[in-house]
Amino acid sequence: MAQAADTARTIILTVDDDPGVSRSVARDLRRRYGAGYRVVRSECGESALDALRELKLRGDAVAVILADYRMPRMNGIEFLEQALDIYPGARRVLLTAYADTDAAIDAINVVDLDHYLLKPWDPPEEKLYPVLDDLLEAWRTSEHRPVFTTKVVGHRWSARSSDVREFLARNQVPYRWYSSDEPEGRRLLSAAGEDGLRLPLVVTPDGTALVEPEDRDLAAHVGLATTPAADFYDLVIIGGGPAGLGAAVYGASEGLRTVLVERSATGGQAGQSSRIENYLGFPDGVSGAQLTDRARRQAAKFGAEILTAREVTGLEVNGAARVVRFSDGSAIAAHAVILATGVSYRELDAPGVADLTGCGVFYGSALTEATACQNHDVYIVGGANSAGQAAMYLARGAKSVTLVVRGESLSASMSHYLVQQVTDAPTISVRTNTVVEAAHGAHQLERLTLRDTTTGHSELIDAQWMFVFIGAAPLTDWLGDTVLRDSRGFILTGPDLTPDGRPPADWELDRPPYHLETNVPGVFVAGDARAESAKRVASAVGEGAMAVMLVHRYLEQS
Repeated sequence: MAQAADTARTIILTVDDDPGVSRSVARDLRRRYGAGYRVVRSECGESALDALRELKLRGDAVAVILADYRMPRMNGIEFLEQALDIYPGARRVLLTAYADTDAAIDAINVVDLDHYLLKPWDPPEEKLYPVLDDLLEAWRTSEHRPVFTTKVVGHRWSARSSDVREFLARNQVPYRWYSSDEPEGRRLLSAAGEDGLRLPLVVTPDGTALVEPEDRDLAAHVGLATTPAADFYDLVIIGGGPAGLGAAVYGASEGLRTVLVERSATGGQAGQSSRIENYLGFPDGVSGAQLTDRARRQAAKFGAEILTAREVTGLEVNGAARVVRFSDGSAIAAHAVILATGVSYRELDAPGVADLTGCGVFYGSALTEATACQNHDVYIVGGANSAGQAAMYLARGAKSVTLVVRGESLSASMSHYLVQQVTDAPTISVRTNTVVEAAHGAHQLERLTLRDTTTGHSELIDAQWMFVFIGAAPLTDWLGDTVLRDSRGFILTGPDLTPDGRPPADWELDRPPYHLETNVPGVFVAGDARAESAKRVASAVGEGAMAVMLVHRYLEQS
């Protein structure tokens, strides 16, 4: 018999547009699992998505979703793809006819399908229940266990409130947002003994109230690991973007005692992308959050330790050990280190921008703000892929989206497929040869001054939302003089360490540095922080795997 769930709020959801089939599925599910799970059924994808969103807000857990493939307006694959964004940990089953098996096989790549069932499934004891038993057991033993929802109370135009929401969202921590001036927000503030002058207030699942929490304190209270389990490892990976996660998967899976240290949230800039469409194996695209979540779970499955909200401030060489120091003065050591620190968005140097950051001005996609942008005019500064992806995502609900581009065209810095999508989108316009001269507003963004660089003409426009993507700077200042970098701060490796391609003068080993190795033996670089890197998700993941291969070579020769 099926094992009872830990909570009666755990859901099995089924959606089928045929009322008879829908009732049959629900009947069979309740007969087997009704004692431990709540079975929810719907007869169209749209209403099922509404139900999932409501369940998410209430803090209910969804263990399995069964969807019929042939539904009007939204087929089962399209529904599961959107459901994946709401409940990424739910197991996914597609109900198909024999003629649709090719579509079901394709869905394995599109929505990471767990199983497909052919209709009819009689008898359920042979064709339905064994499949569901396995999927429910897999869900129970995964990281996506039922949890009570974290609550965040803050002011709509508060930079720190925005930062907390983004931190929780990017770390896959479910939360519910309450404005400080709405009844429930005021009730939570009163219960915590606060008058609303200090925000945000975060109420954790165990009822702990945190006022204006720092990221590390917040991470520790919502179940994210912040303290290393050991003092010494085979491999320390600094940075949790695609390169770091790729290195963690390959390092841990090949038997290295591996710890990944991330200062904010796994995924890096790629994790903030609304849709990545040129990554191998995902022909219909994948969101950065989905890709990050899968990679993080994969690394954890192989035994990699992942620390969040830990800032690294120094790297030291102590004999054969490589010592990584944290901002609180503590340290861990390892045989080898992979630097996968990535890059951060460059700040827009214009009057008023710094004061309004988080209050209408955002760096990166800030996807937690997307719903608030609906029916508003949105401005995106930048002309590369990240700006184009954000424009396409925000255009779904915004009244209009304007790309503000310094250059003469998008084609110089944006992929061809994305240029075509932006050009064809009816609500997206592009202003080339244009820069933001100033941002204006008392407590939130209200207006922008845009200047045409060809004519010199400036224009004052109304604006409440501006997202900035104007290039990136490497996060490497903390390395000091320990590791060689180029004039822009990117880390030099292998033959690029010296102009003539020979090892540096202080290189102590008989062999030359490996391709991804720095001037410090045993310290490697992967991803965007490396000088002359490709700045693509696929290449970052590949470099993470390659760096682990070179770590093995280094360890064998040490």
